[in-house]
Amino acid sequence: MTQPQAFAFAILIGLMIAFIWGRLRYDLIAVLALLAAVFTGIVPHKVAFSGFGDDIVIIVASALVVSAAVERSGVIEAFLHRVAPRVTSVRDQVVILVAAVTVLSVFIKNIGALAMMIPVAFQMARRSKASPSSFLMPMAFGSLLGGLITLVGTSPNIVVSRMREELTGQPFSMFDFTPVGIGIAAAGVVFLAFGYRLLPRDREAVPTMEKALSIKDYMTEARITGNSQVVGKSIRHLSALLDDEVMVTGLVRNQVERLLPLPDLVLQVDDIVLLEGDPEALERGIRRARLELEGHNRPTEAKGVDEEIAGIEVVVGPRSVLIEQTAKRLALHNRFNINLLAVSRSSQRFTERLRDIVLRSGDVLVLKGDLVLLPTKLMELGLLPLAEREIRLGNPRERLMPVLILAGAMAFTALGVLPVATAFFAAAVLTVLFGALSLREAYEAVDWPIVIMLGALIPVSESIRTTGGADLIAGALAQLAGALPVFGALAMIMVVAMAATPFLNNAATVLVVAPIAVTLAHRLGYNPDAFLMAVAVGAACDFLTPVGHQCNTLVLGPGGYRFGDYWKLGLPLSCIVVVLGVPLILLFWPTV
Repeated sequence: MTQPQAFAFAILIGLMIAFIWGRLRYDLIAVLALLAAVFTGIVPHKVAFSGFGDDIVIIVASALVVSAAVERSGVIEAFLHRVAPRVTSVRDQVVILVAAVTVLSVFIKNIGALAMMIPVAFQMARRSKASPSSFLMPMAFGSLLGGLITLVGTSPNIVVSRMREELTGQPFSMFDFTPVGIGIAAAGVVFLAFGYRLLPRDREAVPTMEKALSIKDYMTEARITGNSQVVGKSIRHLSALLDDEVMVTGLVRNQVERLLPLPDLVLQVDDIVLLEGDPEALERGIRRARLELEGHNRPTEAKGVDEEIAGIEVVVGPRSVLIEQTAKRLALHNRFNINLLAVSRSSQRFTERLRDIVLRSGDVLVLKGDLVLLPTKLMELGLLPLAEREIRLGNPRERLMPVLILAGAMAFTALGVLPVATAFFAAAVLTVLFGALSLREAYEAVDWPIVIMLGALIPVSESIRTTGGADLIAGALAQLAGALPVFGALAMIMVVAMAATPFLNNAATVLVVAPIAVTLAHRLGYNPDAFLMAVAVGAACDFLTPVGHQCNTLVLGPGGYRFGDYWKLGLPLSCIVVVLGVPLILLFWPTV
């Protein structure tokens, strides 16, 4: 073993120990590994930061922006709202939720698909009086399975594609992963439709500070527009479109005429309905019925620059100038350039309009205004901030725009018109340009720790190959695989990637294992494509721990799961992936 190889292995081992230790965040660990590689000389200074300009980083960041735009569009939620009320059995609900998350993960990042569907899962759990733990882990696993099907579904596919381009000059295309991915995903969904019974059903969500501070029963106002789905229809029809947690408490017509919200009352354009409910339920209901939040579009000092506008949740302090005042009397918008969007008061239901509510100490308000000036205005008004609260709205054209942009990017990539990095970077720019996301939201959508980790680890992974370290490991594996048939060698590589992923990030696993897999394939005389596919599948399918993938971590608290719960459902699913994945890879990616 040469000195550079020794340094490369020492850094790799240190990297894995630091990930397992868990005291440092993975992006900081990656940066420290890069510095160690530079100072030991195995990564030349002139290429130390080349990873940050790599196509992998551009594709991952751009895909996150486009995914966030699709997620906030509400198109999928609108569809599920029509289907969900007809489904009452737990098994059918599991099938719908898992299938929906799996399909979504084909087109957008799996963590975004899962986050979008978690509120729907809680609604279904309440409807069927089931524990959310029956739904959330199967959904997390479904999101990982769906990510296998396209290039942009999960980071390992992107990294593997880049590795293939380095080795052969030709990356994997958008749908090269599809034949293998669809077979594995379909089998996984079928298993999860029955396997959810392996999970304990008595788990309760871990209480969080966010939950402790959550405010219920906001009252807000929404206007009926010409595009609303309820024009010419009754209050009963509107109530059916709203979530169970939202109630229509009043109606204002012609700006002054107050009407009781009787079920048969027919709604007209410019009617203002008073709604009460949980903030997230209000958001979904207003978007679904295509209503316009009253005061949402009223101009502020930011003069229409979307990224400078923010919603914030505040408490009326004991010395606030708003006490015993109304928004109308105080001229809140004209004097302070702040829009009042909603009010909540413990154990009280409002029937008057927002602008006419006499405010008290302890009331919780949702305000909207210039992000830069809000802190000063809040101090001036004696308001105490709780959290940002943005109510998402949009007309049907705006809601479809990110879906059309995503479809266009995938089509251009599949047809070979544009490289993946260019197509998805253009798609990310267009989502901002057409208003599907504000510039501030686009920056927030990017998972910067992942981007930093990828940029830092790309040169480190290259050093393992350039120093000959990958050849040494591949040689040891070749001795083990020499007596095995080709499917045994493929299964071994897939299992190695699966075993490493809980300790490394899945993208980091590919960066480390893929060069070893390619070298092993060459030593055994096989086409490396099949081995790269095995690495991608293994790295993307971490079903055994809550820490190997963000999707598994995301459901840990809401599902009330324990560490050992993941093995109960994840181990048989991992076996299915290996048993089915290896022959599928050999079928579509022959080794000779």
